[in-house]
Amino acid sequence: MRAPLITLQRAGVRFGPQWALQDISLQLHRGDRIALVGANGSGKTSLLRLLNGLLAPSTGQRLLGAAADDADAAAQAGAAVSAGGVAAGPRRRPVTAMVFQRPFLLHASVRRNLLLALWLAGVSGADRAERAGQALARVGLQALANRPARSLSGGQQQRLALARAWAVQPDILFLDEPTASLDPSAKREIETLIDEFAAGGMALAMSTHNLGQVKRLANRVLFLDAGRLGADLGVDDFFRRSGRPPELVQFLKGELPWT
Repeated sequence: MRAPLITLQRAGVRFGPQWALQDISLQLHRGDRIALVGANGSGKTSLLRLLNGLLAPSTGQRLLGAAADDADAAAQAGAAVSAGGVAAGPRRRPVTAMVFQRPFLLHASVRRNLLLALWLAGVSGADRAERAGQALARVGLQALANRPARSLSGGQQQRLALARAWAVQPDILFLDEPTASLDPSAKREIETLIDEFAAGGMALAMSTHNLGQVKRLANRVLFLDAGRLGADLGVDDFFRRSGRPPELVQFLKGELPWT
């Protein structure tokens, strides 16, 4: 079985007297393309922030596993211990990055926004320029490297935010409504980049109200209802399986009136 990158065990998040999340248990593995869906206020953004470590659980636990490229080393270490050998050194924790619905960009050039992110991630000075150039090429913004980042269009800003996330080479990419405010052409560009990132090995967890996007990008769907995990299903089962929770069926009827 695949070792989880992140595990939540009966985790809850409370803001004062109000519970944003309650009793959430799940695992996130490499290869997951998770879509978080639910009504406004159901806890999607709070769950993304909890998974990413931006929120600490008020109850329960958030546990980090080993990054996938250490899986063989971890298995060998376990075999060595069971055979009376010496265990290998500590395993690398998974690297995470998050892209928000409205990306926060500094009053600086496109390139400097990337360089700062790489500096904060601990990338050496010798590597930062090369990585920044690769990231801009990856999202097609090389020609705009010296442009003020905040002068870019909405789609270009989101591409820069994705480049900034990709540049730190995360194991898991969290996306909060990444195309909500974009026109159809920009949405297609961003979806293509997200799909390519996942194909390159990143795990994805994305909140969205766009059920077409769920079908195109996800292989697993988490349905949140009033801060609780109402369903955790493969994407085909989410849309078609019988015996789904009535809250989920009602949600789909509201979002897809033709069902």
